[in-house]
Amino acid sequence: MSRAMNLSLTEAVVRSRCDGAGVSISALESLPSGGTRLVCTREEGADEMRIKLRTSIIEGKVARFAFQRAQNSQYR
Repeated sequence: MSRAMNLSLTEAVVRSRCDGAGVSISALESLPSGGTRLVCTREEGADEMRIKLRTSIIEGKVARFAFQRAQNSQYR
């Protein structure tokens, strides 16, 4: 299963819930329509958060902001 999920919660709430569950975060991203995309470091953590946050999961496709690399990036 995927380590990523889209949630109808703010980044602060998602971070707090993950911290409380001891689940490490790989990435957090704000969504244009509101809410947050959460990517957990491990599948087991993602599975746990899906159970804990099941009522806040956004189903289906979600619009995301385009990725922009930092100006001073060493990976150009």
